Amino acid sequence: MEPSTIFWSLFTINWLIWLFEQYLAWRQYQVHLKNEKRPSLLSNLMTKRNYARARLYKLDRDRYGFVTDIFNQVQTTIFVFGGLMPLLWNYCGNYTTNEIFVFGGLMPLLWNYCGNYTTNEILQSIYFVLFLTVVDVVISFPFSYYDTFIIEQKHGFNQQTFGFFLKDKAKKIVLNLTFGFFLKDKAKKIVLNLVLTLPILSGIIWLVQWGGEYFFFYLWLFISAIIFVMMTIYPEFIAPLFDKYVPLPDGELKQKIEALAKKVGFPLTKLYVVQGSKRSSHSNAYMYGFWNNKRIVLYDTLLAPETIVELFGESEKKEEPTQENLPVIDVSDSDEEIDTNNAKNRTKKGMTDDEVVAVLGHELGHWKMHHTVIHIVIAELNLFLSLYIFGSLYKNDTLFEAFGFHGQHPTLIGFLLVFQLALAIYNEIAGVAQSFLSRHMEFSADRFSADLGYADTLSNSLIKLGVDNLSLPVDDPLYSAVHHSHPPIPERVKVLEKLKNERVEISETTDLGSE
Repeated sequence: MEPSTIFWSLFTINWLIWLFEQYLAWRQYQVHLKNEKRPSLLSNLMTKRNYARARLYKLDRDRYGFVTDIFNQVQTTIFVFGGLMPLLWNYCGNYTTNEIFVFGGLMPLLWNYCGNYTTNEILQSIYFVLFLTVVDVVISFPFSYYDTFIIEQKHGFNQQTFGFFLKDKAKKIVLNLTFGFFLKDKAKKIVLNLVLTLPILSGIIWLVQWGGEYFFFYLWLFISAIIFVMMTIYPEFIAPLFDKYVPLPDGELKQKIEALAKKVGFPLTKLYVVQGSKRSSHSNAYMYGFWNNKRIVLYDTLLAPETIVELFGESEKKEEPTQENLPVIDVSDSDEEIDTNNAKNRTKKGMTDDEVVAVLGHELGHWKMHHTVIHIVIAELNLFLSLYIFGSLYKNDTLFEAFGFHGQHPTLIGFLLVFQLALAIYNEIAGVAQSFLSRHMEFSADRFSADLGYADTLSNSLIKLGVDNLSLPVDDPLYSAVHHSHPPIPERVKVLEKLKNERVEISETTDLGSE
């Protein structure tokens, strides 16, 4: 196949996939735009005011998404298909000499020592990544600022000051320069969303050069090991650099969580609360750890305000946004009064202890049914297959020549061409399949929590999470099928109601039988 044929084929596929994604996003936007009034099926889930707030938030995020998607696609097209990639690669190749790398020859001994374990391609790749990292930070900064201080702040989520924002950005830049590796959207998914590090990049290039015909197998072992190491050290050493973690103090909530963990056999060793409210008002909870060393982390935004004050002090408590600071909602007093009688009206954020326990019952369901292990196994198989394909295409002269690389096969460029372009269709299909599996697992975890007796409480928790996070449970079915890893809240609440009724019927049948 001619280089030009490969070039235009991949160009067409790239743009067709992007246009398909924009078509889905437009369908979703139209659903949000047209459903100005709260659908009747949501009358028991959201007040009209909360629905209106969630809708305005979603519309702002949809419009912001269109702008960023267009910008990123144009940027990718210019860089990958416009000939800038080989120009930048060759430019970086001019700075792999001793003098430049060791700052004017001040460290020749160190350079000579390192020279025994490096190649020009490794150094060239490092310069390439560093240059792109700096450019990306500069270009993305206005978008990050608008996202945080315009959209999130407008809707009452942003809790950061500009100084905190800059400090947080600086930490991430340092981490990226130390650990960062440039792989775009789809490639990141292929390698389990792991941001490869500069030292790891060097290891990857060395393995490709050393591994011979079966380098893809050694590369799979290497990346898999790095994934598990990062899964271990990130929550312990990296995450605390950005947020404050404190042990959940003794009390009724801790006792209930420990009792639940004991009931299902979960080897809980530590229980933390993270001060996520300093960054955002969004709520979350997660667990981590291997074998018999499991930990649970609760975001403080899940907890009642008095608990947050106890943990972080009055000075750390964030004020809820006033109505004056939020978008104007056109809901008449009479409508709101009627609405209050039909829906669970929420006036403050946070959950009761039982609601937090119900959420953790759901999370423990994922653990009990080995969902995390299943995800890891699938991701490892996906990674192996992708690396095998990469190994088959890596030495393809025509592929590299199509993008301006004549007589050379840089590993970093190969990753970009194969993972982001050649595997684009496969990545889309795999993503849809992963979303389908994930939704099935969410229902299974809901059932687990319901079987523990938390059907009603979990329903309340899901509703509160939706309201607190301004989730809009109105979706285009095609968009939802492709992108949503969690079923819509109304659907989950409906299933939980059915499960509760089934338990009641079974209980009544058992009672009649005993009589």
